[in-house]
Order: sequence, then C-alpha cells, then structure tokens
Amino acid sequence: MILSVMFALTTVRAQEMTLEEVISAARTGSVVALEARQAFVSAYWAWRSYMASRLPSVYLYGNLMSFDRSLTLLQDPGDGSMKYVSTNNLQNGLGIKATQNITLTGGILSLYSDLNRIDQFGFTQSLTWYSQPITISYQQPLFGYNRFRWDRQIQPREYERGRRKYIESLEQITVNAVDAYFSLLQARKNAEIAQSNYINTGKMREIAFERLKLGTVTRDEYLQLELRMLNDSISLNESGIRTREAQMALNSLLGYDESYEIIPVLEESMPEIIINYDVAIEKALSNSNFELDNEISLLNAQSDVAQAKAQRGVTMSFSARFGLSKSGQWFSDAYANPPDQEVLGLTFSVPIFDWGQGRGRVQKARAAEEVVRAQIVQSENDFRRQLYTAVGQFNTQRSQCKVSQRAAEIAAERYDLIMGKFRDGGATVLELNNARTESDAARTQYITDLKNYWIYYYNLRKRTLFDFLRGIDIEVDINELVE
Repeated sequence: MILSVMFALTTVRAQEMTLEEVISAARTGSVVALEARQAFVSAYWAWRSYMASRLPSVYLYGNLMSFDRSLTLLQDPGDGSMKYVSTNNLQNGLGIKATQNITLTGGILSLYSDLNRIDQFGFTQSLTWYSQPITISYQQPLFGYNRFRWDRQIQPREYERGRRKYIESLEQITVNAVDAYFSLLQARKNAEIAQSNYINTGKMREIAFERLKLGTVTRDEYLQLELRMLNDSISLNESGIRTREAQMALNSLLGYDESYEIIPVLEESMPEIIINYDVAIEKALSNSNFELDNEISLLNAQSDVAQAKAQRGVTMSFSARFGLSKSGQWFSDAYANPPDQEVLGLTFSVPIFDWGQGRGRVQKARAAEEVVRAQIVQSENDFRRQLYTAVGQFNTQRSQCKVSQRAAEIAAERYDLIMGKFRDGGATVLELNNARTESDAARTQYITDLKNYWIYYYNLRKRTLFDFLRGIDIEVDINELVE
C-alpha cells in the first residue's frame, strides 16, 4: 500500500513494458544511443574526407583589387645604394588549379592556369597582362615517408572500426537496458514481498498473541514476531525508495522524465540455444573490433618506424614544372604564341652530425612496435579465455534458471505450509522465520539468475556482433544513419 501511494503521488503515466520493448526504446531514444550515432557519423565523414583526398581537387584562386600606394625600399643595381621608391599600382589575378595525390609514389601532380593584370599609376602609367595558359608541375619526395601509402592501409580499417564500434555501442546499450530493467523488476518484486511479509507477519503475530494466552507460544517467540513486524515495516519503506531509484535509473536510460512509471513484465521463457565456442570465436575475430584494433595499432607502429627511418638519413625531393607563359600590354598579346618554360630541381639534406638523434628515434619507434606486438599476443590470449568463460556461463545459465525457478516455487510452497502449521500450533516461530527467509532469498535468486542469463547472452552478442537466435551477423543501415 505504501508503495502504491508513493507512485500515485509521483507518477502520472504508467505503462507495462516487456524486456524487448525496453531494449528497443533504449537503442533508439536514449542519449547514449545518440552519442554513439554521432560518433559513427564523425567516423563516416572522416572516411569520406579520406576518399575525397584520393580524387582530383579543383579550386579557384586569385587576388582582386590589390591596390598598393606606398614607398618601397630598393637597391640601385648600379651603385648599390638603397633608395625609397614610390609605388602606385593595382593588381588583379585569377586562376584555376587541379591537384592529384599519387598514392603509389607519394608525389603530388598539379595542373593550373591563371591570368594576372597590373595597372601602374603615377607619372608613368602602364598596363601589363601576364598569363600562364597551362602549367603542369610534379613534386616527388625521394627515399622519404609516403604518408599516402600508409593512409591507404589504415583509413579503411579506421572506418570499419567506427562502424563496428557503433554496433558494439548499441549492444552495450542493450546490456545496460537489461540490467536496469531487471533491477527495476527485482526492486518491485522485493517491494511486493515486503508488503506481503508485513501483512503475513501481522496475521501471525495476532495468532501468536492468542496462543500466548493459551501458553503454546512463549513470550520470547511472540517478541520475535513483534520485532519481525517492525523490521518488515522498515523494509517496506526502504523497498519503496529502492524501487523509485531503480525506476528513475531506467527512465534516465530511456530518456523519460521522472513522472513516467514503467511496469516491467516478467517473461520466464528462454530460448533453447547452446552456443558453440568455435562459432563464437570465429565470429568474434571476424566481426568485432578486436582484430581491427590490433591491426591498426600494429600499422601505426610500423608507420612510425618508417617515418623515423625516412627522417634519419638523406632526404631528397624532386620537382618539375612545364608550361606556357607570356606577358604583354594587351590582353590578346598575353595569349599570342606563348613560349614554353621548364623548371627542374632536386633538393636534398644530408645529416653530417646529429649526435645519434636519428638513430635514437628509429630505436624508440622499433621498441614501441615490439611492445605493440607483445600486447597483441597477450590480448589475443586474454580475449580467447574471456570468450570461453562467457560461452560457458551462458550455456549453463539456462539450467541454473530452471533450478532457481523450481527452488523459488518449493520455498514459497513450504512457507505457505509452515504458516498453516503455525496457525494450527504445529510449527515454531523460528521455523516460520526460516521458511520466510528461504522463500524470499529463493525468489530473489531466480530473478537474479534470469537477469544474468540475458546479460550473458547480450554480452556474447556484443563480443561477436552475431545474433545467435537468428543465426546472422548484426548490421546497421548506414544510409539511414548519415542522412
């Protein structure tokens, strides 16, 4: 009654929900689900940006209305003296450029065309056009670190990891929903038990009081029931508070306000499935993030080694440019028979004394790579062991639920029998208290076992990204997420 009054005062909406309905609501409407979705969207657009970097980029560039009226310090080529010369001009320029990253070599190929105009004012007025109808340039690092090649290996895995992390996040939300759902169910059952115990203890105390007059119950036994009733009243109030806390925790997960009351429905049916460890480990290695995390960690470590080696020794870069260009006083002159131009160059840097810095960076990167390799081996052993334990827990939990369910039924029946015997004078207060304690513990244990069954199952789904009930991999609609 106390629990009902509490909910009547604090809630305005009540609805029965099954475990499946709570899971569905958590996966679609919770704040955690929104955060997981946005994390995936961020990974998706990072992938799109990488894919775009492998395609030609075309952009417009230039400077417009660049007016300069100032004094500029120049050196006279004849006598070497420095003089301030008046500058008064207007410059305009416009061009279009296309670039392409070459993944295989790490070079950059560019193609551009531009036109510039300079208007000179002052005592001597003039107009000059300068055009580059077409120019092709190429820059190629030699013996250097090819970032494009490593990105080609890492970025696709990063995107796939983001996709799998999103699915794993949804499965973790499911696990959290199961935990919160059964916590509320357990709290409500405990509140019901507390209320029933309070009523039953009151009835037994009245019977004990009459039997005390007849001398078939001692004063000590009667006081035990009196104390039990006081404790039951305390338990009734505490169970109401715990129920409210569990309700608010589930509401918070689902994104509901505190006025919403969810009445969980106890579904005792469990699917009759046995999960094969070989199937589970195969799906875990092929579907989950575990292998991808290891691959990406190793690739990053190898990339660091390659970069340290490239920076240690000789660095060289080759550049070439070929194009047409011409200047003239008239626009047509700037494009009339433009002569070609070629520019070739090779730059290099050779360390003579670096006091072992380059070698130190390489050794540090190699040491880090060895640590990553060792960590991967250890994590694989731990992963297999944890999955083996998880499969074993799930496969035995169904029978555990059946045992605890039967134990709860037996304990409840025995408690009813002891209460009947106590009414007839055939049982002591101690036997009555023990029977009630065993009944309460058995009912609590059954719900706990049922909760563990579903948590074990959904944890296996999270580890393997595989739906064992339908026998298919768990997927998401990417297009729906990024719309």
